[in-house]
Amino acid sequence: MERIIKKSNKFHLSNSTTDLLATAISWLCMGLFLYTAYAKIVDHTRFLRGLESVSLIGGAALLISFAVPAIEVVVAFLLLIPRTLRIGLYTFIGVMTTFTIYIGIAMIWEKKLPCHCGGAIEKLSWAQHLWFNVGFIAVAMFALLLVNQKRLLKIKK
Repeated sequence: MERIIKKSNKFHLSNSTTDLLATAISWLCMGLFLYTAYAKIVDHTRFLRGLESVSLIGGAALLISFAVPAIEVVVAFLLLIPRTLRIGLYTFIGVMTTFTIYIGIAMIWEKKLPCHCGGAIEKLSWAQHLWFNVGFIAVAMFALLLVNQKRLLKIKK
């Protein structure tokens, strides 16, 4: 009897590994947003003053100072609930991409670059902050890929 072995070039993880990785990454992203939101809320005045000092957004500083931590908390809860995990990952990626674009633009046009992100993240240089964000975006995209793959497998069955 001849045996035919089909080689697959696709990377495949077990369901439990996929779930574990997606959950771990979503919790990491959730932790980041809860941590930074908490720091911005606890020291709101400092966060607001930092935003006001950036000419690109100074006029909308008050609105941004309330909106950003609120958005971070909402996205964190979306990442926590399994039913809303996909939308949470998409939203996390969108928000982080927006923050990253803002950092890039600020690095080009702003003379003085105050960081007002909150907590230990403020210790990063702007270039380090940019790469930090890109890393989180990449990890969240990987989690989204895992979640979408699992969803497609469920649909096929």
